[in-house]
Amino acid sequence: MRILLQFPEGLKQKALEHAKKLEMEGHEVLISASPTFGACDLALDEARNLKVDKLIHYGHAEFQHVDFNVEYVNYEIDAPLDLLPESLEVLKGYNKIGIVTTIQHMHQLDTVKQFYESNGHEVLIGKPYGFAKKPGQILGCDIGSAATIDSNVDAHVYFGGGIFHPLGAVLATKKPFFVVEPFQGTIERFDGYRELYAKRRKAKILRSLEAKRIGILVTTKNGQHNMALATILRSRIEKAGLSSGILVANTFDFESLNNMLEFDAFVNTACPRIAIDDTDRTRKPLLSANELMDVIRMKGEISVYENGTAGKQSK
Repeated sequence: MRILLQFPEGLKQKALEHAKKLEMEGHEVLISASPTFGACDLALDEARNLKVDKLIHYGHAEFQHVDFNVEYVNYEIDAPLDLLPESLEVLKGYNKIGIVTTIQHMHQLDTVKQFYESNGHEVLIGKPYGFAKKPGQILGCDIGSAATIDSNVDAHVYFGGGIFHPLGAVLATKKPFFVVEPFQGTIERFDGYRELYAKRRKAKILRSLEAKRIGILVTTKNGQHNMALATILRSRIEKAGLSSGILVANTFDFESLNNMLEFDAFVNTACPRIAIDDTDRTRKPLLSANELMDVIRMKGEISVYENGTAGKQSK
């Protein structure tokens, strides 16, 4: 069998090891060197062009059904539990807590839950919106396991590596949010980021009020492609008297976008995290769809105000 292997950045160091195992079984194995941002970003073009029989995607659970033979290897990682006793100190006063993690640590979620329950906490585990597959699991674009229980808990706890996943959950919730990072050995209260990102959002919108030409970003990635949304946004932009163009890529190169000097702002229809995490990588404002609609609404209100004022002054 001809097989293409795909690894996220954190697991690429294991690529040759897995390839050799499969070759020992008699398979012809190729390794994708392209970046991948999740199961929403399968190497399907490479797989089809190379005429492989199977794509094996490591590190993520299935995101959506695709018309190709894909095997998903979740790649469980045993995170050290040493920080859990220390986290009890910061959780004093929060009786009901919600816990979330990533697919790599889902097998440890019950252990974490039992630990907190044995120390007097009531623990809730929420359900994802749909892209994530298991209760308590969060993705960068599916933070339902935290958001669906936000009104029922006193605080949230994310147990796992990195800040990418908990940042999305923090911005979608209102309760205190703690990150227990077992690999770095840190415990951090994370909800201060809400104010920071609210200020960034406001700044982007204000910078975009003078925009007349808007580039709409559309990706060809299997789980992020959304031409339907791009079409709707283009219609709204044109109705507002503005100009627009649809910009297509698989992975957006922000230096290349910066060379598109005709555009005054960009709006994202791909992974929703692009308009959160990558705003500093473009010279022009990089908006979400909702932020674009705020810009259009505010531009309309300004126009009405200016026209009304001008009319009164001319009398």
